[in-house]
Amino acid sequence: MKDGALWSPVLLQWFDAYGRDLPWRRDVPRDPYKVWVSEIMLQQTKVEAVRPYYDSWMDRFPDIPTLAAASQDDVLRQWQGLGYYSRARNLHEAVREVAAAYGGKVPKNKKDILALKGVGDYTAGAILSIAYGEAEAAVDGNVLRVFARLYNIDGNILSGPVKKEITALVQAQIPQGRAGAFNEALMDFGAMICIPKHPRCGECPLADICMAKRAGREQELPVRIVKKKVPTEPVTVVVVEDNGRWLIHRRPPQGLLASMWEFPNGTDGLDGVRQLTASAGVMIDVDDQPVGTLKHVFSHKIWQMTIYEGRQIGGEIAEKEDWQWLPRRDVTSVPWAGPHGKITAMAR
Repeated sequence: MKDGALWSPVLLQWFDAYGRDLPWRRDVPRDPYKVWVSEIMLQQTKVEAVRPYYDSWMDRFPDIPTLAAASQDDVLRQWQGLGYYSRARNLHEAVREVAAAYGGKVPKNKKDILALKGVGDYTAGAILSIAYGEAEAAVDGNVLRVFARLYNIDGNILSGPVKKEITALVQAQIPQGRAGAFNEALMDFGAMICIPKHPRCGECPLADICMAKRAGREQELPVRIVKKKVPTEPVTVVVVEDNGRWLIHRRPPQGLLASMWEFPNGTDGLDGVRQLTASAGVMIDVDDQPVGTLKHVFSHKIWQMTIYEGRQIGGEIAEKEDWQWLPRRDVTSVPWAGPHGKITAMAR
């Protein structure tokens, strides 16, 4: 296959017949806010996992003014379970900027969209092509994999030069008037046919022109950087209860799981947790034996969590906004930090 060969009509024909029915695709014309939300949710999360969160989000925040007016706690609580909470915080901040600077309308200019918090080349390309019909490429991991196989590209697809090469190939295939459909067709094709490890070449509408298949390399491509070993961090958690209330702590406003609530915990064992609660004014007693363990995997580390139960034996919370006693009946009223939401079920 020559680089200039136009095969996008074949892919679009397949997409028209087999494209997925997804809730964020049902508006005609497409709502740029809904496209934006769906693309942020889909980063590092599978479509089937996103569906219920998207529907719930749109019930709560149906438009830009509603989301812009919401509190961060409300936003994080609505996002809880999707992970990578910086995505929600960035989306919230960016939507507030759109409300303030663009009259609540997502800008059509690529430079302006890219200036929004949390919006990169892929998301900008998706919004511009799907919502506004602009001839912009939207290149993510699926697209890199598809093009590496179609064009038998054996360079590391995560490297800058290869990404640039593939982006140019994508751009060259965008059909006039159907840029959004083409980008969505690539998304579905990568998720349904040209899947990782074992592509479904027998069902592929592009099998006859796929250079990797012709070379017998369809299962060895694409080439990706081998991930570094992810370190495991032991974390001790204490669920401190007093008269039907739990002692909880808000994480710092920056960094991992920023501004979300958790049970007292630390990496220095039970003594470290006792010192932590003492710094907030609360003395605790902790059971000798843990009530359970929990493993939580982030992209860059693993928390191996050991959970204990404890109780207050003295003191009171100092006047600090980052500590509170939460009635157990109000367990859903705060955005829990990652695995701590699961710990509430264990403790209850």
